[in-house]
Amino acid sequence: MRDVYGVAEEDADFAAWKAGRRHDHADRESWWSPFLTLVSDAVARGVEFRRARVVSEPLTDYIRYEHSCTFQNVAAGESVRWLPRHRASDLLLSGNDLWIFDDQVARFGLFSGDGAFLEHQLNDDPQVVKRCADAFGAVWDRATPHEDYRI
Repeated sequence: MRDVYGVAEEDADFAAWKAGRRHDHADRESWWSPFLTLVSDAVARGVEFRRARVVSEPLTDYIRYEHSCTFQNVAAGESVRWLPRHRASDLLLSGNDLWIFDDQVARFGLFSGDGAFLEHQLNDDPQVVKRCADAFGAVWDRATPHEDYRI
């Protein structure tokens, strides 16, 4: 949901990307991470991972960076789609990033104005989770699959 993130763990990689370095898709060891292992293992057990990114166009450098790294998520088994923010105006979306787990729990990611991660908040209120799942479904249906989204 954000156009800029200020996540310290990504600072060096983002700076290298801005300087022109790109990940070599074939050199999996250089970019594979514990998170991608978690996703891959879960997908192997039948868990579905869907990620939708609502973005402003023209894209910020950070989102262009994110797009260039999304092949990693796809390699781990995630399905990823992109929705330009101007195509989401009539959708009722959460004000925060979120993950929905088994239609039972929403985990909201809270960030500062400059994109620094603040905290996660869990919410298992069935009405809140349903509203979030419905909103995600509307975004998913309208969004463009990663392999078709051109920047």
